[in-house]
Amino acid sequence: MSRTEVPPGTARAVRVRAGDLVRVIDVDGGQVGDVFAFTDGGTELAEHHSAAHTRAATDRLFPAIGESFVTDRRRPILTLVEDTSPGEHDMLVPACDPARYAALGAPGHRSCAVNLTEALDEIGLSFTGAVPQPINVFMRVPVGEDGRLSRLTASSRPGDAVTLRAELDCVVVLSACPQDLVRISAGRLSPLAIETVHNGGTRS
Repeated sequence: MSRTEVPPGTARAVRVRAGDLVRVIDVDGGQVGDVFAFTDGGTELAEHHSAAHTRAATDRLFPAIGESFVTDRRRPILTLVEDTSPGEHDMLVPACDPARYAALGAPGHRSCAVNLTEALDEIGLSFTGAVPQPINVFMRVPVGEDGRLSRLTASSRPGDAVTLRAELDCVVVLSACPQDLVRISAGRLSPLAIETVHNGGTRS
């Protein structure tokens, strides 16, 4: 069992085995997190969670409890097994990146895209393709009747968590989103945490 703290505006990566549980925790409440998942097959990562393929597999904007997130090869990689938050998450908005912040007049601002690269580097891995569209936990992006998207402030509370079961050996990256120019996180940026329960282990 293990717990990894994710400081505000940064990311961390953890390796998990098929059957392990991964809990993403909003420590202080109101903090959006970007979750990325890659199959673990060496130092260079290729197959990854795909928001588009998941929507096609589940016929939903976000999986319900018991349903899986799938990869770009249409294989289940994570299954949503528990959610103690209000259940407001997103798979429509891409990860924030340097171009996004440049357009907002803040070049050089930290981003989830750069966080992803840094977190993988820390454990000796690399990903050279386009940044996958993440699982945006605790992010409120309702779709209006006119089809327009709204970006509302996260309503998650301190200690709220999403628990995922790994269906494949994989690398999970969690970014405590650094977006503070658009009010998607409540108040100032705050930390997230990852708790991993290994096969046959006890939750940390």
